[in-house]
Amino acid sequence: MTDAKKNSKVNKLKYPDGKTTVKRPFGERLRRFINNDNTVGYVFAMPFILGFLGFSLIPMITSLVYSFTDMTFGAKEIHFAGLRNFIALSRDDIFAKSVWVTFKYVILSVPLKLTFALLVAFLLTRKSRMVTLYRSLYYIPSLVGGSVAVALVWKQIFARKGLFNTVWMDLFDKTVNWFGGNGKLAIFPLILMSVWQFGSSMIIFAAGLKEIPESYYEAAMIDGANGFQRFFKITLPCLSPIILYNLIMQTISAFMVFTQAQIITQGGPQNETMMYALYVYNTAIKYSKMAYACAMSWVMLVIMVIITLIIFKTSKKWVFSEADS
Repeated sequence: MTDAKKNSKVNKLKYPDGKTTVKRPFGERLRRFINNDNTVGYVFAMPFILGFLGFSLIPMITSLVYSFTDMTFGAKEIHFAGLRNFIALSRDDIFAKSVWVTFKYVILSVPLKLTFALLVAFLLTRKSRMVTLYRSLYYIPSLVGGSVAVALVWKQIFARKGLFNTVWMDLFDKTVNWFGGNGKLAIFPLILMSVWQFGSSMIIFAAGLKEIPESYYEAAMIDGANGFQRFFKITLPCLSPIILYNLIMQTISAFMVFTQAQIITQGGPQNETMMYALYVYNTAIKYSKMAYACAMSWVMLVIMVIITLIIFKTSKKWVFSEADS
């Protein structure tokens, strides 16, 4: 019997139903598995998959479980508490205050930030030799704006003897107590700091502006449309999908604001800058009420999901697409 016939007998397996299959050597099967496109894809995606499982999915599931318990830091035993934490939120005045402050911050900062980013992007899309440098300079605040060092600098700018009050004193012979008194003005420096970090939205708007065909503007100019008409009738409708994207991303980011409030105001005065994320942090870390903080986090997640769904639902009325034309 030849070697080929021997190998064929060894490598073939016969099943009870009469079918046969070839059993390939382990080395060949391993090479086929490694060279498979799906295997390569999973290998390259593995860092993200492990990161998502370890830092997102598993912590989210754990926090959901903890929200129905009485867990605190240092507790030896954890007991099931049912909906007690969620019911307690309805009677928490600071929680209600943090929700109102966060909504006010989002409603004021997001539209201002997107408007400013769009206007700057519109100006920077004009032909100029220095346009690349200008875009880089305007993008720098978005890179460093969330750092603790910048928050400390911003706090000094709006201090009683800071740069803003120095200029204000020279102009109007008086100063503004941003972080004192009843605290009604304390949130505005935080809003201005958010608007100052418009670089990421500006870059996205600038990319969208370059995708609008010049033929649209040429046809409008032939019809006698002025600059304002071209902006509101051509630019904004064509940019509406990008506006939708920036609106959702900046809204989610604004709801999670933490560093500015923690470093500049610590939530004061009189909880007028007690952002939702800051209150969750204080509850979990400062007061060791981990279960209560987990319940707050899931309430905020539900609120953000509802707002995002509302934005998507209403976008059908103002977002333009070529398929609709």
